[in-house]
Amino acid sequence: MSQKEIPYKIYLEEQEMPKQWYNVRADMTNKPAPLLNPATWQPMTAQELGKVFCDELVKQELDDQNPYIDIPVEIRNFYKMYRPSPLVRAYCLEKKLQTPAKIYYKFEGNNTSGSHKLNSAIAQAYYAKKQGLAGVTTETGAGQWGTALSMACAYFELDCKVYMVKVSYEQKPFRREVMRTYGASVTPSPSETTAVGRKILEEHPGTTGSLGCAISEAVEAATSTEGYRYVLGSVLNQVLLHQSVIGLETKAALDKYEIVPDIVIGCAGGGSNLGGLISPFMGEKLRGERDYKFIAVEPASCPSLTRGRYVYDFCDTGRVCPLAKMYTLGSGFIPSANHAGGLRYHGMSSTLSQLYADGLMEARSVEQTAVFEAAQQFAKVEGILPAPESAHAIRVAIDEAIKCKETGEEKTIVFGLTGTGYFDMKAYERFNNKEMVDYIPTDADLEAGFAGLPQK
Repeated sequence: MSQKEIPYKIYLEEQEMPKQWYNVRADMTNKPAPLLNPATWQPMTAQELGKVFCDELVKQELDDQNPYIDIPVEIRNFYKMYRPSPLVRAYCLEKKLQTPAKIYYKFEGNNTSGSHKLNSAIAQAYYAKKQGLAGVTTETGAGQWGTALSMACAYFELDCKVYMVKVSYEQKPFRREVMRTYGASVTPSPSETTAVGRKILEEHPGTTGSLGCAISEAVEAATSTEGYRYVLGSVLNQVLLHQSVIGLETKAALDKYEIVPDIVIGCAGGGSNLGGLISPFMGEKLRGERDYKFIAVEPASCPSLTRGRYVYDFCDTGRVCPLAKMYTLGSGFIPSANHAGGLRYHGMSSTLSQLYADGLMEARSVEQTAVFEAAQQFAKVEGILPAPESAHAIRVAIDEAIKCKETGEEKTIVFGLTGTGYFDMKAYERFNNKEMVDYIPTDADLEAGFAGLPQK
């Protein structure tokens, strides 16, 4: 089909929406390493994980054999309120860059949570309700996950307790208030409400917090409260599974117009957006059906893939969670408070870590001033103010498009626009006032985090 016939926005019909999630682990020759019990260094059993997570989610977490898992009709009906989401051809950006590259982005910001996080939040809330639980606990960084989960819990009439990284709690009050509007309680982390929070505050007075801290508090709150379980918005296999709707819809839309991408780009914090976007394309690569270039983009201030170590580490700062083999900066690593995006996690999804270790995808780190320059450039020509997290992917998509201009190559680039930045105006204000600075941890900074890695 002629490129001139391709519309600005490619929409799927409601009946074309995925009816199954895709489990990329089923096609991986080297499976992600299992979660380990830190006391025994043995693989966590379903019974052990069931004390923290919902039963059905435990099954999904441990399943690395079934390539497709049915999406319950209740979840699909909820998805229909905002899915299928559009795949947009960035014609205006292409023109501005004067590049021969064709740029597409999958837009996940067309729901009140403002991000892709709702895809997994509604699934996890559904399974909690089905199990008969009273509520769930969680952590949130920049607030997209907490917002999404509060919406999902309100829909299923579940209590929702959110521990929000303190620096974000202070920088992003409006996102915090959206959570409260949907009925969630929101606590700045680390806090005095949990034993692990008090311990972290004692050891690190004045700390601005981290996702690792907030995870510890949320897990403690869940495991010490009858009728509650902990849910997580990224990192875990189950979350990447739910987020595969992003990639499945993207691939279906591209297939509709016989478009084959050369490069697929996503921002990478814990891995939910990146893993969801690339999964069906990675499946083709793993099966030897087609080749793609995948690029994970992370902040230079929290460079787990590009500068981390691939080892077993605690998933949380308080060391109450299982051990995961992943690229990590150490569970005690706390990123700079000036980091403006929500990509603050010290580690990376075990699934994505294994794919990266096997050389199946690339990783790049970018500085936040360059990220916001790309965000501003995108907003001016494409009409959407992107979330700072998404802008990491935009930065590298622009860089790749400029390379095409220099070489004359007509590559097709697809990236994930995970959400909008309308609740991130403090960060944009700092950028506009030229107050934003770049922070890159020194080798000594990273060594301090590595020093705390667990030893068997």
